[in-house]
Amino acid sequence: MVAFWPLFPRQRNRQTLLVTQILEKKTVRLHRAWPVAAVGFITLIGAAGFRSVPGVLLDPLHDEFGWSHATISAAVSINLLLYGLISPFAAALMDRLGLRQVVSGALLLIALGSGLTVFMTESWQLLICWGLLVGIGTGSMSMTFVATITGRWFVARRGLVTGILTAAGATGQLIFLPLIAALAGAYGWRVPALVAAGSALVVIPLVLLFLRDYPSDVGLTAYGAPEGSTAGQRVETTGSSAVRAVTALWKAMHRPAFWLLAGGFAICGASTNGLIGTHFVTAAHDHGMPATTAASLLALVGVFDVGGTIASGWLTDRWDPRYLLIAYYSLRGLSLLVLPSLLGPSAQPSIWVFIIFYGLDWVATVPPTVALCREWFGVDGPIVFGWVFASHQIGAAFAATGAGAIRDAQGTYNLAWYLAGGLCAAAALMSASVGRKLAVAA
Repeated sequence: MVAFWPLFPRQRNRQTLLVTQILEKKTVRLHRAWPVAAVGFITLIGAAGFRSVPGVLLDPLHDEFGWSHATISAAVSINLLLYGLISPFAAALMDRLGLRQVVSGALLLIALGSGLTVFMTESWQLLICWGLLVGIGTGSMSMTFVATITGRWFVARRGLVTGILTAAGATGQLIFLPLIAALAGAYGWRVPALVAAGSALVVIPLVLLFLRDYPSDVGLTAYGAPEGSTAGQRVETTGSSAVRAVTALWKAMHRPAFWLLAGGFAICGASTNGLIGTHFVTAAHDHGMPATTAASLLALVGVFDVGGTIASGWLTDRWDPRYLLIAYYSLRGLSLLVLPSLLGPSAQPSIWVFIIFYGLDWVATVPPTVALCREWFGVDGPIVFGWVFASHQIGAAFAATGAGAIRDAQGTYNLAWYLAGGLCAAAALMSASVGRKLAVAA
């Protein structure tokens, strides 16, 4: 074939021209938004490490110290509560101090809180370490961190990237839950606590090296921004970060959309982090299932959560986010109502169906909720979403403590499952009542 190539000059000239054009063409550079998103993804995985610990270590702590499930769950509740309440202030602080400073400090707090748990001997120390320190640390880089990155660095693919970053928490759960359960079974609960601390520390160098505040800091506009757009330009803020966070809340409170989104998201937190995330392993163990098996099932929620959340982000770019929320909450409520009949001493096919379905639906609510906050509240969208996310964690905190109390009083979690299923139906109704605002901020 090569020997006859010179016999076809027209074809030869065309191929030569094509090769020349390829060689002379400028190299296409990856937009800086994607490395920033990648570092954000890794960072959120690191933070998820310690947040995977409490649900696995409820029984080991109860066995060693004799603390009740309600007492241990109270520490988890403080963690979940601060994880949400710190979020809007952290979003405002990121505007004031920068992403790198806030996120690096948050990871240090997580490492400190998780590392100090190995020295505790009293229940109040559990409240300080798991509750206060880790709650503040994780709250400083929660879902508002996702909303800030996508709001500053992306115009195109916002929903998709929101889904990918949100899935980082599930990925962290997938990585750490089986590891933590295995380490706790082999070496006791202190080793996995130290592993979680180390996982937060190793991410800090990546944050300092690669994370940047705005595209304009590196001479770019946001990814997918049209010609002449100011998207991605640095916005200077003045005054106290706390004042800005409270002011954004005050403005948002005058719109019914805020209360509907916050109410639905509170139920979302109650039915995920607060209930399933904290108590599923113990509930399954109550039915005779080994803790390691239950932890592996909970980790599989993370497997399917990754796909479900990314798909939800993709759908949010294309469909009315309200309809997505209605579907997510309705289906979640139905699955919780049937859960008590599915739990048993072994992982039967029916519980596998629940795990797959619940995983797909776990935090699929985040991309459409972020989109509605951005639609309704514009430049304050990330901060307002921080307050909406705070309601998520308030719901999670109540559910974590309430389910523990139900378990102590009745010896079973059945009532907790049924209550959560009914609340999900209410969340679907709230989502249906959220209106659309036609003027969407870029």
